[in-house]
Amino acid sequence: MRKLIQFLLFLLLTSCSTYSDQEIQDFDSKISTHIKRNKLKFIKSSSGLYYHLKKNGEGKFILYTDSVSITYSGFLLNGKRFDNQKNPITFAVRDLIAGWKEVLLMCKKGSEVQMILPPSIAYGDHKLDNIPQNSILKFDMKVWEVK
Repeated sequence: MRKLIQFLLFLLLTSCSTYSDQEIQDFDSKISTHIKRNKLKFIKSSSGLYYHLKKNGEGKFILYTDSVSITYSGFLLNGKRFDNQKNPITFAVRDLIAGWKEVLLMCKKGSEVQMILPPSIAYGDHKLDNIPQNSILKFDMKVWEVK
């Protein structure tokens, strides 16, 4: 069932993509170079998500229909922090960016995860206050509660 969900998520993400194959390869190359340069250990999913599950957590896996209370820090690939949520904040999983949805479906209460998201599963070409268009984003996240 888990593989089916990941496959369906991949199909959804790739069918909505506005990036060319070359752009996707360029983002992936930048992420791979960053990982090698910093001697990091990440797993790459079929959507282009890179993740490292630092702590597994306990209980059942998070579902798309759940709400989660999390803390997180967000960084651009160059290390500049653009967000830091020190107190748990609650989100409906279904309302989150695609990369967060994908990684949260692999997590349980208490999980700690690092992730690197290419723009295709982050904010894409949307320009936000502290995040330039087409940015590769890094996040450190902890799941405090699942409802």
